[in-house]
Amino acid sequence: MREIEVFIDTEEIAEFFFHELVKRGYVPSEEELEEIADITFEYLIEKSIIDEEEDDE
Repeated sequence: MREIEVFIDTEEIAEFFFHELVKRGYVPSEEELEEIADITFEYLIEKSIIDEEEDDE
């Protein structure tokens, strides 16, 4: 299996969840969205779907 490079942006995850939750009738706060995005990111790491890499900037 070949390796591909994927960049995961928690802000993008938060925006995705916001739109999906609003479609379903929920109105999450910004803090709730940040928590959901962080949990999603941690889940992807835990399941070895992604590896966390330090940003050199």
